[in-house]
Amino acid sequence: MSAEPIPRSAGSGSGPAAPGARSTRLWQPDPVRQQRADYTVEDLLRLPDDAPRVELVDGVLQVTPSPTLGHQSVSFLLTRWLVQHAPAGLRAAQAVGVVLSANSSRQPDVLLHRAGVALDRAHLSPADVVLAVEIVSPGTRRTDRFTRPGEYAAAGIPYYWRIELDPVHVYAYRLGGQIGPSGDRQYELITDSAELVELTEPFETKLAVDEITP
Repeated sequence: MSAEPIPRSAGSGSGPAAPGARSTRLWQPDPVRQQRADYTVEDLLRLPDDAPRVELVDGVLQVTPSPTLGHQSVSFLLTRWLVQHAPAGLRAAQAVGVVLSANSSRQPDVLLHRAGVALDRAHLSPADVVLAVEIVSPGTRRTDRFTRPGEYAAAGIPYYWRIELDPVHVYAYRLGGQIGPSGDRQYELITDSAELVELTEPFETKLAVDEITP
């Protein structure tokens, strides 16, 4: 899934509310800081409870749009499958933040993290994450096919799966030795299938794609 910059609402004035009036203004990021692109992960961790679900991309806060029912169905089915089949040292989770750098944090649709991570953590480090999964929607094709895997590879996350919809098709990648234009290692395709995904890493896998198809 992708994210979009948060617009400044037309009614987000800075004047005080009338005495006794109940404020209905939603939280908005500082437009000056958005323009300067100087938000950090520390700012992200201090967002108020009424803030929308956001990602931090190169210092800019971006709202995560609501996913489709089909997207969420695949996400749920895959998470359930991973819970049932992943080895004891790994745990599956959905939409948990991963801090990629001081000014960037993403939320993979599904991920596998190492067991033992404290359950009260809202953000993981790349070292905690073994597999990141993105489920591609019509508006996120470029981001999920190019941008996110590049960021995850640069952060050192060893495995990446991309799942296309209509029909459901799984592409499985691992971090390879090839260096890209940015100077970081790149993912290499291990296998892809719309029927049966067979892998030996990060764990022995025989995933029938029908099992994650709504």
